[in-house]
Amino acid sequence: MTNIPTFDRHRRLRRTAGMRDLVRETHLHKTDLVYPMFIVEGEKVRKEVPSMPGVYQLSLDLLTEEIDELEELGIQAVILFGVPNEKDEQGTGAFIDEGIVQQATRKIKTKVPSMLVIADTCLCEYTSHGHCGVIHDHDVDNDASLELLAKTAVSQAKAGADIIAPSNMMDGFVAVIRQALDQAGFTQIPIMSYAVKYASSFYGPFRDAADSTPQFGDRKTYQMDPANRLEALREAKSDVHEGADFLIVKPALSYLDIVREMKNNFDLPIVAYNVSGEYAMVKAAAQNGWIDEQALVMEKLLSMKRAGADLIITYFAKDVAKWLAEKNR
Repeated sequence: MTNIPTFDRHRRLRRTAGMRDLVRETHLHKTDLVYPMFIVEGEKVRKEVPSMPGVYQLSLDLLTEEIDELEELGIQAVILFGVPNEKDEQGTGAFIDEGIVQQATRKIKTKVPSMLVIADTCLCEYTSHGHCGVIHDHDVDNDASLELLAKTAVSQAKAGADIIAPSNMMDGFVAVIRQALDQAGFTQIPIMSYAVKYASSFYGPFRDAADSTPQFGDRKTYQMDPANRLEALREAKSDVHEGADFLIVKPALSYLDIVREMKNNFDLPIVAYNVSGEYAMVKAAAQNGWIDEQALVMEKLLSMKRAGADLIITYFAKDVAKWLAEKNR
């Protein structure tokens, strides 16, 4: 051809795999990953969650084996959810010293002191009604719930948790928990706030795993409307003002615009929660042979990093760690 007009040659930087690696802007590392774990009472319990293939409820006696595997894979952080045998209206199991998460924390920190233990701080797994706080007049009482959430956070810190992650979405939860931790002498323990947590349909499989489905109503009076963006900024701004050290966006995949808003507006580490429904959809499609699971998962998690996430809580953590290791051989 002659007289070709001048134009940009963008394909020069995509010509080979080595070239693409050289100019890649976003990277996913093992140290970006946080692995969720569901701890149950009993012995020799390794119960697969039906809606989450490859995810298990584990009893304390099998916890050491799991932590050894995570350490070998290079995963440095876990977030713990407790599933107690007995529940009550106050969620007492969340804040007693021998609670299931407290026991698991002590066991992990004894076995692998360097493993970062993040304690999910909520009452829903421990209440007989399945809501994230105290019920008065058929509604969640915000301020009455705060006192119990603060007790839970202090109990978890006493057990050795490295990070407190309150997920309840009560107004003022970061302020009250920060004050309680400081007064108990835990000024060094950071708060990883579920600052932006939507009332999402993507949580269904998690509620199977954590046995935390509300027994009446829903959580729309305290979790956020999926239609709202500016509300997310207000919620996060309050948590930053109250003393949050990390900001979580949950769910991640359908809210990447919110992840970017957090990154653009706040100078704290941003955490994307790749939730149970997002995991279950990929697993179901992969089991039917409809997708390339590894390629899709890596693309999905990279999109979260590209949107601005510094860390990703994901049930795929072990798989991703293995894939990254194979790639680097």
